[in-house]
Formats: sequence, C-alpha cells, structure tokens
Amino acid sequence: MVGETDDGSVVGLYRQARRAAAWGLALSVGLGSVKLAGGVFGHSFALVSDAAHSLVDALISVTLLGALAISQRPPDHEHPYGHGRLESVAGLLVALLMLGLALGIGWEAIGSAPSEHPLPHGYTIAIAAFGALFQEGLFHYARDVARRTGSTALLATAWDYRLDALGSLVVLAGVALARWGGPSWHWADHAAAATVAASVLWVGGNLFRDNVQDLMDRQADPDVLRDVRREALGVEGVLGVEKLRVRKTGLEYLVDIHVEVDPEISVREGHAIAHAVKDRIVRSIVAVRDVLVHVEPHALSAARSSL
Repeated sequence: MVGETDDGSVVGLYRQARRAAAWGLALSVGLGSVKLAGGVFGHSFALVSDAAHSLVDALISVTLLGALAISQRPPDHEHPYGHGRLESVAGLLVALLMLGLALGIGWEAIGSAPSEHPLPHGYTIAIAAFGALFQEGLFHYARDVARRTGSTALLATAWDYRLDALGSLVVLAGVALARWGGPSWHWADHAAAATVAASVLWVGGNLFRDNVQDLMDRQADPDVLRDVRREALGVEGVLGVEKLRVRKTGLEYLVDIHVEVDPEISVREGHAIAHAVKDRIVRSIVAVRDVLVHVEPHALSAARSSL
C-alpha cells in the first residue's frame, strides 16, 4: 500500500525520505571526490564528467533534504493545504539541474574531442567499475524508499543514481578502449562522456515532465485510487462512490470523494456517514492527509423510493 512505514505515521514517511537523502548526500560527495581525483590525475575526461554527475547528485540531495524539512510543516493561514508542494518543486529543480549538467558535459565532450590527451591510467578503470556497482546499490535503496513514501523528488534522485551507475559502465568501456587501444582510440574517452550526457538529458527531461504534471494536480496512481475507493465502500451506509479525485501534495494526498447513500436517511445520518468515510480513509491510508466528502443520493435507491 502507498505510504507504508515502519511506525504507521506520516512522520515516518518523511523520516524515511530524509534518511535516504542524507545517505545519498554523504555517499555522492565521497564517490564524486574519488572520481574527480582519479579523472584529473588519471587523465580521463569521461571520469571527470562522471565525477561532476556525482557531485551534482550531492547538491540534489541537499535540495531534497531542505524541501522535505519544509514540506513536513503543518498547514498555516497562508498555506491551508500545507507545504507539501515544495517536494514537487524540489523534484523539478532536480530535473533542471540534470538538464543543465547534461548540456555542459556534452558541450565539453564534443568540443575537446579533437585535441590529443595522455592515455588514461589503469586505475581509472577500477574507479569506474567500483562507481557503477556502488551507484546501482544506492539506486535500489533510494527507489525502494521512494516507492514506500511516495516521494517524487526522491524517486527522481534514485533514477539519477541509476544514471550514474549506467554512466560509470559507459565510462568504464570508454576508458578501457582509450587505455588499451592506444593514441588512436583517445576519442573513446570523450565518446563515453557524450553518452553520459545524452542519458542524463533523456532522464532529466522525463523527470521534468512528471514533476510538472504533479504540480498541475494530476490524478493519483490507480493503486491509490483503488485503496481509497475500497476503504470508502467499507463504511456502513455507503452504497457507491460517484466521483473520486486524489491529488498529490509532497508525500501525502488530498482526497475529494462523492459517496452515494440512501436518499431517505436524515441529514444527520448522512453527515455521520461522511465523517466515518473520512476517518476510515485517513486511518487506513497513512499517506492521505485530508478527505473532503460529499454525500449524494444513490440513484437506484432514489428510483425505487419514487415508485
């Protein structure tokens, strides 16, 4: 179920996401520094480009940590729906940083390709291989936390880690060709950097699109809708769900639902059913922050009562 946590609370959602972002920050700084030193002293432009990607990952993690801290603030007079949208804004910034990084790496890789460079040192191959394994593990960790918490910004960061892993594999191939192929293969190092840039550009564009959609109140995923509908129908007195809209705000959801009830019951009874629907959904689905319930007369019951 969306919003799964160890302690069953919204605070737990944010705690998991912040922990993943903090780990990403620490590990990206360490790995980026190793790649940068290896690329500079080992004469590999591809490894330097990969290092830039890792260090931008660290900047992304800082942005994400700040956004998660602010997103968790409760609603106030100016923001009655809370501050969760800042998490989507952070995801958008992650995508823009990735697009800028891709264009910078690609420009430099293509522009400097014709010039001659010393052959990369052998240890740059080992650094690239280690980086690929390391980033792949970090991707799986961050992706799993993002799925449990529903964080689009953390999911964007997770896919950036996967890009780093794939990029390191490309760098590994490029550095190996440049190292073992001799001077005539020096272009392979730059081709690897250009490939990294192209992959970052593609994923950054997709992440930009997804976060813009969230900021435009895109309907929630079918799994979320299914969970909300199931809980509403489980309330005694609810005969159907006429309309359901769920929008994302940070790691949480805001629900607008129209439930159908017997048209012959009193306003007081309908009001009680509406409160029961809200209480059950909020209690059962941790990621739901608030529910607005509208009561509608059930069509078949209304038709029978008119006979």
